[in-house]
Amino acid sequence: METALTRLVGVRHPVVQTGMGWVAGPRLVSATANAGALGILASATMTLDHLRDAVREVRSRTDAPFGVNLRADAGDAGERVRIIVEEGVRVASFALAPSRELIAELKEAGVVVVPSVGARRHAEKVAGWGADAVIVQGGEGGGHTGEVATTVLLPQVVDAVDIPVVAAGGFHDGRGLVAALAYGAAGIAMGTRFLLTSDSTVPDAVKAAYLAAAVGDVTVTRAVDGLPHRMLRTEFVGSLERAGRARALVRAVRRAAAFRRVSGLSWPRMVRDGLAMRHGRDLTWSQVLLAANTPMLLKAAMVDGRTDLGVMASGQVAGVIEDLPSCAELVEGLMAQAGAVLRGLPAHPGCTHPGVQPAHDRDAGHPRGPCPAGRNPQ
Repeated sequence: METALTRLVGVRHPVVQTGMGWVAGPRLVSATANAGALGILASATMTLDHLRDAVREVRSRTDAPFGVNLRADAGDAGERVRIIVEEGVRVASFALAPSRELIAELKEAGVVVVPSVGARRHAEKVAGWGADAVIVQGGEGGGHTGEVATTVLLPQVVDAVDIPVVAAGGFHDGRGLVAALAYGAAGIAMGTRFLLTSDSTVPDAVKAAYLAAAVGDVTVTRAVDGLPHRMLRTEFVGSLERAGRARALVRAVRRAAAFRRVSGLSWPRMVRDGLAMRHGRDLTWSQVLLAANTPMLLKAAMVDGRTDLGVMASGQVAGVIEDLPSCAELVEGLMAQAGAVLRGLPAHPGCTHPGVQPAHDRDAGHPRGPCPAGRNPQ
């Protein structure tokens, strides 16, 4: 299926695996890339040396394009950009909007820049600065999230910008891909669905917790870092919500020290990152300290398998996922379902056949791909 996304980044399918910290490592990213989708390596929890090694490991496992996710507000963002450029990474994605200068540096080196946004105005800003595409996450998505549902946010952004828009938040199958295309998106991005694959390195006990969750077991809390954070509701999350602010801050400082050892960041660098985070998100100092807590809480679950001592960021789709396919099986099944849905759609104005067909069906008369509602996706 060909869309503006597949043409932009050179993948076969308009599907993106998001850069989840402690989850999106070389094995998952290369498996995603080999399946024909765009895998995104999460770098925020890596040292610079680890990042370079991880990129080279992905490269050794696949010849397909892949990307690296960065924290735009990190003090060493420039150094990470240089690694991306030097190692020939195809895509740079960002959890927060990168600066105009950072976008220009990446584009000059031929790197595709794809920030993630949660509001129309943010999409307009980065598009004006030269971003090549945007990932738009609605409130159904996991991790830090907003209040606007994907079905409301996505069409707003599609109408506001002229660059490809990738839809995130609430997607897990081919029906969702078709729905996103109908809204005008160029593809979908999924995190929780790729986390729950056999290629994911997340411990089995943690995957079992996700699979056992119902939709009502996925909640939004501010107890972790003071910001809305979607995750599985557990007894540990409940204890964080019941803890007083002073106790939470003591725990946060301890875990921040542990993250410093794991990440290789110095205290001055962490302070600079905290200043940038505080300015970019208008946080109090208490919230900054709590935010430093988050990486280690995620690591406790996603790496160490301690569901009793860690948090499990999750999209609402965890409540409807029941299996652990490989990335190849996931993408193949998703695209097959999308094709079947498209073939079953009635004709729309501008269609030359009785059902919308996948892009590879050249006899159908659509050289650029599906055209729900009578138009091609971006």
